[in-house]
Amino acid sequence: MKGNEKLIEALNSLLADELSAINQYMVHSEMCANWGYDKLHTKIERRAIDEMKHAEKLIARILFLEGTPIVSQLKEIYIGADVAKQLTNDRQGEMGAVDAYNSAIILAGEVRDFATREILEQILADEDKHIDQIEESLDQIGHMGLPIFLTTQVS
Repeated sequence: MKGNEKLIEALNSLLADELSAINQYMVHSEMCANWGYDKLHTKIERRAIDEMKHAEKLIARILFLEGTPIVSQLKEIYIGADVAKQLTNDRQGEMGAVDAYNSAIILAGEVRDFATREILEQILADEDKHIDQIEESLDQIGHMGLPIFLTTQVS
């Protein structure tokens, strides 16, 4: 099925966002593992896997719409030097993703591609969960302080 070119372009931009998020999360995850924060490592690694699944869905949809998935472009990646900065950077990235998905959902509706809109809405729900998880950790840091929070992340 030949899809709308503007929508395919938007899907490729979302794909670049997801591929960038995967890289950022994997680096943050491995940094946490290196520091001995195994629980945080696992949480962030799961988030990276979610982003991989999102990328897979976007690639499949682009192909279905007879577009070409562009997997060689990444957006800027923000690696945090410590856990608090990592979480702040990850939250900022997720907020940008939510904005981008909302815009793409509107576009999909405008071009009357409701199947694509539904896929994007499902991914958006996951991104909202990611923000909630990150904000939960940031709130915990705010309540208990970073040193105590980090002691809860050791296995």
